[in-house]
Amino acid sequence: MSAPWAVPVSDPGAGSGPEDEGNSLDGRHIRRDRNRQAVVDALLDLYGEGNLRPSSSEVAERAGLSPRSVFRYFEDVDDLSRSALGRQLERALPLVPIAAVPGAPLPERIAALVAQRLRLFEAIAPAATVSRLRSPFQPVLATQLRNTRSYLRHQIAKLFAGELGAMGQDRAASVLAAADVLCSFESYQLLIGDQDLGAEAMTAVLVASLTALLDGEQSPV
Repeated sequence: MSAPWAVPVSDPGAGSGPEDEGNSLDGRHIRRDRNRQAVVDALLDLYGEGNLRPSSSEVAERAGLSPRSVFRYFEDVDDLSRSALGRQLERALPLVPIAAVPGAPLPERIAALVAQRLRLFEAIAPAATVSRLRSPFQPVLATQLRNTRSYLRHQIAKLFAGELGAMGQDRAASVLAAADVLCSFESYQLLIGDQDLGAEAMTAVLVASLTALLDGEQSPV
Protein backbone atom coordinates (compact mmCIF):
# COMPACT_ATOMS: atom_id res chain seq x y z
CA MET A 1 0.00 0.00 0.00
CA SER A 2 2.52 2.55 1.13
CA ALA A 3 5.36 3.80 -1.02
CA PRO A 4 8.87 2.94 0.25
CA TRP A 5 10.52 5.57 2.40
CA ALA A 6 14.14 6.55 2.78
CA VAL A 7 15.88 5.28 5.90
CA PRO A 8 18.77 7.51 7.03
CA VAL A 9 22.06 5.76 6.40
CA SER A 10 25.10 6.90 8.34
CA ASP A 11 28.39 7.66 6.63
CA PRO A 12 31.00 5.11 7.84
CA GLY A 13 33.53 7.90 7.99
CA ALA A 14 31.35 10.30 9.97
CA GLY A 15 30.83 10.54 13.72
CA SER A 16 27.54 10.04 15.45
CA GLY A 17 26.96 13.49 16.86
CA PRO A 18 23.72 15.11 17.97
CA GLU A 19 22.72 15.89 14.39
CA ASP A 20 23.03 12.21 13.39
CA GLU A 21 20.97 11.16 16.40
CA GLY A 22 18.34 13.74 15.51
CA ASN A 23 18.15 12.46 11.92
CA SER A 24 17.79 8.90 13.17
CA LEU A 25 14.98 9.93 15.51
CA ASP A 26 13.23 11.81 12.70
CA GLY A 27 13.52 8.73 10.52
CA ARG A 28 11.87 6.56 13.17
CA HIS A 29 9.02 9.05 13.53
CA ILE A 30 8.51 9.09 9.76
CA ARG A 31 8.48 5.27 9.60
CA ARG A 32 6.03 5.08 12.49
CA ASP A 33 3.63 7.60 10.92
CA ARG A 34 3.75 5.91 7.54
CA ASN A 35 3.25 2.46 9.05
CA ARG A 36 0.26 3.74 11.03
CA GLN A 37 -1.20 5.17 7.83
CA ALA A 38 -0.53 1.92 5.97
CA VAL A 39 -2.43 -0.06 8.62
CA VAL A 40 -5.39 2.35 8.56
CA ASP A 41 -5.57 2.36 4.75
CA ALA A 42 -5.30 -1.44 4.70
CA LEU A 43 -8.17 -1.77 7.16
CA LEU A 44 -10.40 0.60 5.16
CA ASP A 45 -9.57 -1.16 1.89
CA LEU A 46 -10.54 -4.52 3.40
CA TYR A 47 -13.80 -3.02 4.62
CA GLY A 48 -14.38 -1.71 1.10
CA GLU A 49 -13.95 -5.22 -0.29
CA GLY A 50 -16.63 -6.55 2.04
CA ASN A 51 -14.38 -7.96 4.75
CA LEU A 52 -15.92 -6.24 7.78
CA ARG A 53 -14.03 -8.35 10.35
CA PRO A 54 -10.49 -8.67 9.01
CA SER A 55 -7.93 -10.41 11.18
CA SER A 56 -4.73 -8.69 12.27
CA SER A 57 -2.88 -10.99 9.87
CA GLU A 58 -5.02 -9.86 6.94
CA VAL A 59 -4.54 -6.20 7.84
CA ALA A 60 -0.80 -6.71 8.27
CA GLU A 61 -0.44 -8.51 4.93
CA ARG A 62 -2.31 -5.74 3.12
CA ALA A 63 -0.20 -3.09 4.87
CA GLY A 64 3.07 -4.87 4.12
CA LEU A 65 3.90 -5.39 7.80
CA SER A 66 4.30 -8.36 10.12
CA PRO A 67 1.18 -9.37 12.09
CA ARG A 68 2.98 -8.79 15.40
CA SER A 69 3.76 -5.21 14.48
CA VAL A 70 0.22 -4.00 13.68
CA PHE A 71 -0.71 -2.92 17.19
CA ARG A 72 2.75 -1.55 17.85
CA TYR A 73 1.54 1.61 16.14
CA PHE A 74 -1.76 1.97 18.05
CA GLU A 75 -2.53 2.24 21.74
CA ASP A 76 -5.55 -0.08 21.49
CA VAL A 77 -8.50 -1.02 19.28
CA ASP A 78 -10.16 2.34 20.02
CA ASP A 79 -7.08 4.14 18.73
CA LEU A 80 -7.11 2.13 15.51
CA SER A 81 -10.87 2.64 15.09
CA ARG A 82 -10.55 6.38 15.67
CA SER A 83 -7.74 6.61 13.14
CA ALA A 84 -9.65 4.56 10.57
CA LEU A 85 -12.80 6.66 10.91
CA GLY A 86 -10.77 9.85 10.69
CA ARG A 87 -9.13 8.58 7.52
CA GLN A 88 -12.51 7.61 6.05
CA LEU A 89 -13.86 11.09 6.76
CA GLU A 90 -10.78 12.56 5.10
CA ARG A 91 -11.34 10.42 2.01
CA ALA A 92 -15.02 11.39 1.89
CA LEU A 93 -14.45 15.11 2.42
CA PRO A 94 -14.80 16.03 -1.30
CA LEU A 95 -18.30 14.44 -1.25
CA VAL A 96 -19.60 16.45 1.71
CA PRO A 97 -20.51 19.80 0.03
CA ILE A 98 -24.04 20.10 -1.37
CA ALA A 99 -24.26 21.58 -4.87
CA ALA A 100 -27.01 24.07 -4.02
CA VAL A 101 -27.33 27.20 -1.90
CA PRO A 102 -30.17 28.00 0.57
CA GLY A 103 -31.64 30.59 -1.81
CA ALA A 104 -32.03 28.20 -4.75
CA PRO A 105 -35.48 26.87 -5.75
CA LEU A 106 -36.73 24.14 -3.42
CA PRO A 107 -36.71 21.34 -6.06
CA GLU A 108 -33.10 22.17 -6.91
CA ARG A 109 -32.05 22.02 -3.26
CA ILE A 110 -33.87 18.75 -2.64
CA ALA A 111 -32.32 17.14 -5.72
CA ALA A 112 -28.84 18.35 -4.71
CA LEU A 113 -29.20 17.02 -1.17
CA VAL A 114 -30.38 13.60 -2.33
CA ALA A 115 -27.58 13.34 -4.90
CA GLN A 116 -24.99 14.31 -2.28
CA ARG A 117 -26.21 11.79 0.27
CA LEU A 118 -26.32 8.90 -2.21
CA ARG A 119 -22.78 9.64 -3.43
CA LEU A 120 -21.48 10.03 0.11
CA PHE A 121 -23.13 6.92 1.51
CA GLU A 122 -22.05 4.76 -1.41
CA ALA A 123 -18.44 5.83 -0.77
CA ILE A 124 -18.43 5.30 2.99
CA ALA A 125 -20.83 2.33 3.22
CA PRO A 126 -18.40 -0.36 4.47
CA ALA A 127 -16.72 1.78 7.12
CA ALA A 128 -20.04 3.36 8.12
CA THR A 129 -21.56 -0.09 8.63
CA VAL A 130 -18.66 -1.20 10.81
CA SER A 131 -18.75 1.99 12.88
CA ARG A 132 -22.44 1.46 13.63
CA LEU A 133 -21.89 -2.17 14.61
CA ARG A 134 -19.03 -1.35 16.93
CA SER A 135 -20.03 2.02 18.37
CA PRO A 136 -22.03 0.50 21.29
CA PHE A 137 -18.78 -1.11 22.49
CA GLN A 138 -16.28 1.62 21.58
CA PRO A 139 -16.98 5.06 23.09
CA VAL A 140 -14.63 6.80 20.66
CA LEU A 141 -16.63 5.54 17.68
CA ALA A 142 -19.92 6.42 19.39
CA THR A 143 -18.78 10.01 19.92
CA GLN A 144 -17.53 10.42 16.35
CA LEU A 145 -20.75 8.92 15.00
CA ARG A 146 -22.84 11.40 17.00
CA ASN A 147 -20.70 14.27 15.71
CA THR A 148 -21.07 13.13 12.11
CA ARG A 149 -24.84 12.77 12.43
CA SER A 150 -25.06 16.21 14.02
CA TYR A 151 -23.11 17.76 11.14
CA LEU A 152 -25.29 16.11 8.48
CA ARG A 153 -28.44 17.25 10.30
CA HIS A 154 -27.06 20.79 10.44
CA GLN A 155 -26.56 20.66 6.66
CA ILE A 156 -30.27 19.99 6.22
CA ALA A 157 -31.28 22.71 8.67
CA LYS A 158 -29.11 25.26 6.86
CA LEU A 159 -30.18 24.24 3.35
CA PHE A 160 -33.89 24.50 4.19
CA ALA A 161 -33.70 27.32 6.73
CA GLY A 162 -36.26 29.37 4.80
CA GLU A 163 -38.92 26.65 4.79
CA LEU A 164 -38.28 25.66 8.40
CA GLY A 165 -38.28 29.27 9.56
CA ALA A 166 -41.72 29.81 8.06
CA MET A 167 -43.15 27.01 10.19
CA GLY A 168 -44.00 27.03 13.87
CA GLN A 169 -41.21 25.88 16.16
CA ASP A 170 -42.73 22.48 16.95
CA ARG A 171 -43.61 21.76 13.33
CA ALA A 172 -40.17 22.83 12.14
CA ALA A 173 -38.54 20.50 14.67
CA SER A 174 -40.70 17.60 13.49
CA VAL A 175 -40.03 18.28 9.81
CA LEU A 176 -36.28 18.56 10.40
CA ALA A 177 -36.27 15.30 12.37
CA ALA A 178 -38.16 13.50 9.59
CA ALA A 179 -35.91 14.91 6.86
CA ASP A 180 -32.83 13.92 8.86
CA VAL A 181 -34.09 10.32 9.14
CA LEU A 182 -34.93 10.17 5.43
CA CYS A 183 -31.44 11.37 4.52
CA SER A 184 -29.58 9.17 6.99
CA PHE A 185 -27.22 6.31 6.27
CA GLU A 186 -29.66 3.98 8.02
CA SER A 187 -32.39 4.87 5.51
CA TYR A 188 -29.90 4.37 2.69
CA GLN A 189 -29.15 0.88 4.04
CA LEU A 190 -32.86 0.00 4.17
CA LEU A 191 -33.57 1.27 0.67
CA ILE A 192 -30.58 -0.35 -1.01
CA GLY A 193 -30.51 -3.51 1.08
CA ASP A 194 -33.90 -4.53 2.44
CA GLN A 195 -35.89 -2.95 -0.39
CA ASP A 196 -33.31 -3.62 -3.11
CA LEU A 197 -33.76 -0.23 -4.79
CA GLY A 198 -31.33 1.12 -7.34
CA ALA A 199 -30.01 4.67 -7.38
CA GLU A 200 -32.79 5.98 -9.64
CA ALA A 201 -35.56 4.48 -7.51
CA MET A 202 -33.96 5.67 -4.27
CA THR A 203 -33.65 9.16 -5.69
CA ALA A 204 -37.32 9.21 -6.64
CA VAL A 205 -38.41 8.00 -3.19
CA LEU A 206 -36.30 10.52 -1.30
CA VAL A 207 -37.16 13.47 -3.55
CA ALA A 208 -40.90 12.76 -3.28
CA SER A 209 -40.72 12.32 0.51
CA LEU A 210 -38.67 15.47 1.11
CA THR A 211 -40.93 17.48 -1.19
CA ALA A 212 -44.00 16.33 0.77
CA LEU A 213 -42.32 17.40 4.02
CA LEU A 214 -40.97 20.75 2.93
CA ASP A 215 -43.35 22.06 0.29
CA GLY A 216 -45.67 24.06 2.55
CA GLU A 217 -49.23 22.86 2.14
CA GLN A 218 -48.14 19.35 1.22
CA SER A 219 -46.36 18.73 4.52
CA PRO A 220 -48.08 15.88 6.41
CA VAL A 221 -46.37 16.73 9.71
